[in-house]
Amino acid sequence: MNSLTLVSYLWLRANLPRTNKGTTALAHLSLVEAAKPLSPASADVPLKTGSLLETILAALDDAKAEDISALDLEGRSSLADHMVVATGRSDRHVGAVADRVARALKDNGFPTPRIEGLGTCEWVLIDAGDIIVHVFKPEARSFYNLERLWGADRPAEQKQGRADSARP
Repeated sequence: MNSLTLVSYLWLRANLPRTNKGTTALAHLSLVEAAKPLSPASADVPLKTGSLLETILAALDDAKAEDISALDLEGRSSLADHMVVATGRSDRHVGAVADRVARALKDNGFPTPRIEGLGTCEWVLIDAGDIIVHVFKPEARSFYNLERLWGADRPAEQKQGRADSARP
């Protein structure tokens, strides 16, 4: 057995799930079969019920999130097409809302979102790909005020201030 095959075998042995008898799930494969690359994933992707935005909004509503607002970022940012901002009543509620959104996405066949901020639950960010979801506690939401920063209806004084600074 050459060293590459031995390393591959040891890696597979260490990283494959174990059955209840302590053997790996792919123990029946020979070293040659286990070292072969995996075939590409099949095109049978689970059907997605509804759009991503509809799924997120429904999950937020089911979790009793408050002050839900969806902002259309298409054409304004390459980060996402939409941003959804919602409020939870407490740390525990913010965490539960984020968990409910992640579970709804998974249950409807969407990729598992990346989640930040669950440790403190002051502000939880859920990156669902084309949509970014922010779940805030009320104090944090009023402090960061993302709707004002990203919203289409910006205050008139800021629009005028920009126009004044653009003049020679």
